[in-house]
Amino acid sequence: MQRQLCALLLGLTSAAMLHAEPLTPEAVSLDLAQVVPAALQQFDTPGMAVVIIKDGQLVHQAGYGERDISAQAPVTAETYFRLASASKAFTAASVAILVDAGKLNWDDKVVQHLPQFRLQDAWVTAEFSIRDLLSQRSGLASGAGDSMIWPEPSGFSRDEVINNLRYLTPLSSFRSQYAYSNVLYITAAELVAKVSGQPWQDFVAEQIFQPLEMQCYAGAVPDSALAEAALPYEFRAEVGFLPIPRNAIDGKMLMAAAAGGVVCRASDMAKWLSFLLAQADAGTAKAGPVSRQQLQQMWTAQTLMPVSSLDLELDFTHFSAYGMGWRMADMHGYKVIHHTGTLSGFQAHVLLVPEQQLGVVVLNNGSNSGARQSVVQTVLKHYLAPELQRDWVSYYADQRQAFAQRAAPPQPVGTGEVLLALQDYAGSYVDQWFGGIEISQTDSGLRFQSAKMINLQGSLQPFADHSFIVQWDDANVARNALIHFELNNLRQVTGFRLEPYAAEPGERHEYRDMHFYKQ
Repeated sequence: MQRQLCALLLGLTSAAMLHAEPLTPEAVSLDLAQVVPAALQQFDTPGMAVVIIKDGQLVHQAGYGERDISAQAPVTAETYFRLASASKAFTAASVAILVDAGKLNWDDKVVQHLPQFRLQDAWVTAEFSIRDLLSQRSGLASGAGDSMIWPEPSGFSRDEVINNLRYLTPLSSFRSQYAYSNVLYITAAELVAKVSGQPWQDFVAEQIFQPLEMQCYAGAVPDSALAEAALPYEFRAEVGFLPIPRNAIDGKMLMAAAAGGVVCRASDMAKWLSFLLAQADAGTAKAGPVSRQQLQQMWTAQTLMPVSSLDLELDFTHFSAYGMGWRMADMHGYKVIHHTGTLSGFQAHVLLVPEQQLGVVVLNNGSNSGARQSVVQTVLKHYLAPELQRDWVSYYADQRQAFAQRAAPPQPVGTGEVLLALQDYAGSYVDQWFGGIEISQTDSGLRFQSAKMINLQGSLQPFADHSFIVQWDDANVARNALIHFELNNLRQVTGFRLEPYAAEPGERHEYRDMHFYKQ
């Protein structure tokens, strides 16, 4: 470790000075033939596709496991997956194309192109740039507005998402710290649509996918691709694998495609990696969808991110940041460009090491990130630090077991009874941006149904006083919540608020900006 730290301080990043010689491509294939099946089994993941590009060559491209368990259909390099948040790179690239064309500047104010754009603070609204849209430094809470996106399908339009930004309360000052946002990437896509004169999904298809001959989709997915689509799964110990239909690739365009809905296959992601790596090299850069100049803009640190002790231990990471559509960090003396994607039933990790001309894509159709982590670490160590290679499947399994054994957080304490008749809580309620909620009385008790998010429905179990536990019909859509009804001086119910079912829910939760009033 001392040798590596000294080299970092001196700016010596060549493999000859920092690392042993990398193993052969054949050894990678041999390793992955053992590692990937072990990862799938250990982390309850049905299938995975893996691609590795090295020095301009495709050195590994393979599928493992099953894309459809009931049909026993195998994963191949031609299997389609949702990229989840790895989609953000294409949104940033679509902006970069317009910058190359002279139609935008990274530091243009958003309101110059989208006059309807509003945040709570007027000064922040006026100063908010396109660069800010893409670099995760808005001042909003991490994940603010995600309740307009998930659980799919969303009943919100992209215009409504942009309009409702004004109702999201900042958690920190503008540009002061990292906070992940999906809604701002949806905004960026609509800005591209406004400036280009065509829907964002069509722009990406014509300007990125077609030139690179990628059969990927930011909009509707044709039947020919659906025939090769992976099904998303979760795993429950008591029943085994369960499909997640709401996140399935069903042909329909997702409202939030620019934040997490692009559909692609490993073989086409190999073309994307090859283009990016060639463009990153001054000696091989050529004409393509995005210039080398704008690629460097996307890969330049904009917002600092925290570095955990585990990052330091595993990868000797001292620096981490968000660029535009990409994260970056130093690992074993190299700048690594990467982004994960996480959606219930789909996992992705896209990673590039330009100095090593190395690119890696891992796509799977499970819900446990341990599968992708163990495979990515195996490949990274293989090329960047082979002397530190180990059994990463066992390592992450041990990490998760240790986490599971930690003391459970305290649970809320209730009486199991409420103070009014159930019928008094029933009615129609509305929030100014999230829309309507219907609380209805049935023979089995009270029911909760969102007007905009059709999968956000469940039953209300009495908790205490004027509060109920909301138990969702599908436990995969959201964690249980508490609903606190409000009364006036006549003991009439006038509204309610929501918060996570936790003893200390904190202030970062998804319901923090909602206040429902009885109609």
